[in-house]
Amino acid sequence: MFPGPVLYASTNDVVNVNIHNNLTEPFLMTWNGVQMRKNSWQDGVQETNCPILPGQNWTYSFQIKDQIGSFFYFPSLLLHKAAGGYGAIHLNNLPIIPIPFPQPYKDYAVLIGDWFNADYRDLRASLENGVFLPHPDGILINGLGPNQARFEFELSATYRLRISNVGLKTSLNFRIEDHRMLLMETEGSYLIQQYYDSLDIHVGQSYSVLVTAKNQANGKSYYMVASSRFTILEHSGIGVIHYPDAAGDPVGPLPLGPGLSNYNFSIEQARSMRWDLIASAARPNPQGSYHYGTIPITRTLILENNVMVIGSKRRFTINGISFMHSDTPLKLLDYFQLNEESKFAAAAALPSSATSVVDAFYRDFFHIVFQNPLLEVQSWHIDGYNFFVVGMGWGLWDESKKAGYNIVDAVSRSTVQVYPLSWTAILMELDNLGTWNLRSQNAENWYLGQELYIRVKGVWNWLDEQSDISARDEAPIPDNVIKCGRAADL
Repeated sequence: MFPGPVLYASTNDVVNVNIHNNLTEPFLMTWNGVQMRKNSWQDGVQETNCPILPGQNWTYSFQIKDQIGSFFYFPSLLLHKAAGGYGAIHLNNLPIIPIPFPQPYKDYAVLIGDWFNADYRDLRASLENGVFLPHPDGILINGLGPNQARFEFELSATYRLRISNVGLKTSLNFRIEDHRMLLMETEGSYLIQQYYDSLDIHVGQSYSVLVTAKNQANGKSYYMVASSRFTILEHSGIGVIHYPDAAGDPVGPLPLGPGLSNYNFSIEQARSMRWDLIASAARPNPQGSYHYGTIPITRTLILENNVMVIGSKRRFTINGISFMHSDTPLKLLDYFQLNEESKFAAAAALPSSATSVVDAFYRDFFHIVFQNPLLEVQSWHIDGYNFFVVGMGWGLWDESKKAGYNIVDAVSRSTVQVYPLSWTAILMELDNLGTWNLRSQNAENWYLGQELYIRVKGVWNWLDEQSDISARDEAPIPDNVIKCGRAADL
């Protein structure tokens, strides 16, 4: 299937997903935005899991602990995402917790993303030779070309569209001809409900909107459009909203979106979104009962992305360090007490490659500033957590910017954009033990080293061996764990 099947689950369900690898290469799947509470063993990225080898299978097993919302899964190794392998994840409320909107008539997954005609192996080889990804060849909606993705609407019915940007590098603007969208959820958080004519959705982000069908369609069908943002040429993916009496496909020009390079539209739209303090999400208590703005900050990290020449090759960096993978996942190195040198640099004197790890204690409260000195939008994601996007602005960040932070109803999410020559600030409580990936969602940046890991342990067991940690604090090593590298025979 392309895209893959929708994964449906409800709060606190235990999910088992068996993956059989019919490729000729190692494979891993990651679950973008699903928090894997205390269970980074199931996260499906290179430093938490050994890969599923060709011809082998492995079963992921994890609980949807205290989560609702719209997410997606995708392959995390070897640029496999460029060939597909992704699918939507819909996490529903428990029946006893009401949703803060009328029950929609139907629930549609809408996966939008850039597409490259070149084989993913050729794209990978180009990256390794220092040639970055070209402009995309097109935009797909649910894996389909122009006018092929069709959504059936009944008159006057209300639909929930769960929209995810599953592409490699391109921000997209999403809109529906002559239909307004009521934005109400993003990545597991309910938002103050507002109408938008179009939405900028950056790589790795997911949104839910409610769209009410027309009372009378008068024989018309309507365009659904996902168009590229901030690119030299505009590419558009085109879907169709089809009504029962529609005579055929839509005709006429596509509905207009914002100007191709209108960054101000995008940043003002992002600033307009607010957390719904009254709504209950996965738990019966209102979201706003968690007062993140009153928690003292334990540590501030300034993370600056860049592209640098290391050795003879161009690599993407965080604070001058391009991530270098070990021969054995960090999670296994920790468990079996196999010492591995790792470091995190607030600012590297010279660009270098290293295994960059931030060590932290359980319930530390981090203030992270993403600083972007480049001329392209960056998209950042943290596994295992949601965080509060408290500020974003042009230029360089400094301490004075804190005065303008939203410390009351900032959006809680797991992926955030940083505009060119600008900064974005987040606040995050490290209440999820484990080893967690912080990465660029832009595939070429991630593939060429723009990531690090946050290793969170309890104060009470920092010096203990991993095997001594209580299962109440962190899930034990899975019985079916795949071992590789120096841990292969342990």
